[in-house]
Amino acid sequence: MSTPRGWRRLAAALSLTALVTGLAACGDDDNSSGGDGGEKSIRIAYQAFPSGDLIVKNQGWLEEALPDYDIEWTQFDSGASINTAFVAGSVDIAAIGSSPVARGLSAPLDIPYQVAWILDVAGDNEALVAREGTGIESVEDLAGHKVATPFSSTSHYSLLAALDQAGVDSADVDLIDLQPQDIVAAWDQGTIDAAYVWLPALDQLRGSGTDLISSRELATNGKPTLDLGVASTEFIEGDPEAISAWRQVEARALRLIADDPDAAAQAVAEELGIDPADAADQLTQGVFLDPTELTSEEWLGTPDAPGNLAANLEDAAQFLVEQQQIPEAPSLEDLQDAIYREGLEDDVAASAGD
Repeated sequence: MSTPRGWRRLAAALSLTALVTGLAACGDDDNSSGGDGGEKSIRIAYQAFPSGDLIVKNQGWLEEALPDYDIEWTQFDSGASINTAFVAGSVDIAAIGSSPVARGLSAPLDIPYQVAWILDVAGDNEALVAREGTGIESVEDLAGHKVATPFSSTSHYSLLAALDQAGVDSADVDLIDLQPQDIVAAWDQGTIDAAYVWLPALDQLRGSGTDLISSRELATNGKPTLDLGVASTEFIEGDPEAISAWRQVEARALRLIADDPDAAAQAVAEELGIDPADAADQLTQGVFLDPTELTSEEWLGTPDAPGNLAANLEDAAQFLVEQQQIPEAPSLEDLQDAIYREGLEDDVAASAGD
């Protein structure tokens, strides 16, 4: 434990313990809809990236569907902090990337949550960008440079995958753990040379940077990442009707993105505080599935015909093991059990009538 890496791991563990303790102290498990007595409530963790989740929040659709519930939306900066909130028992439902989900389902976290939805498949809305004037023209040029990304995120996973595919040892790159807005500040100050991050921070970097590789390209090369909707197992078992209502409004949001992109962009723009034209452009950079696709063998599947998402998470977990990010990957069977498919076909069909 005397090595610098060992001390960093110890510091990270102590920091996680302190954060979990703090969240647990301020959390109120009896406040969730699965608790005994009192008003039913749902605690939702969302992230500020263009998605149907922001549309649901902006339009108040879940509140309309569940008028007897107190619904609390809390913004988080990354999947790592959302995982910590789940460990503390202070979140019921969350929008979180596939890489942090793979990490959360693995030891030592072993978070009891399940994937119940797919928000989007990462495309050009997550990318590796090099700052102008650094001389970086390819992924191979990153050795010896400072590269920022939110650790334990889909962008972190994609950055490691990009380095691996380019034959660059991650130990030869000065990797820096920063949240999206901190990345923008460090970029403006010239203290980092490149960054892998998502929208809307990504577009701010592109004004004075060059894309080296996007998550769309990495997906083509066998390293896809997704933004998922997950819910705690306790919440799912305690209130399956609330999960059903949530999935139906998420499906409604995906249909709005496809059928009325202007309305979708307006809602996202209001949530992100940006121009609707910029929101529309950002929405075109993600890959949003038709709700019916979620029940296919490629994605979540059905109870009788499980989809391929568990295999995707297994690949992500195995890669994290290879990168020494986690000690061991869960089995495919355990990951299949972590996909919540019950009632999915009915929820997708019901949402088509909205």
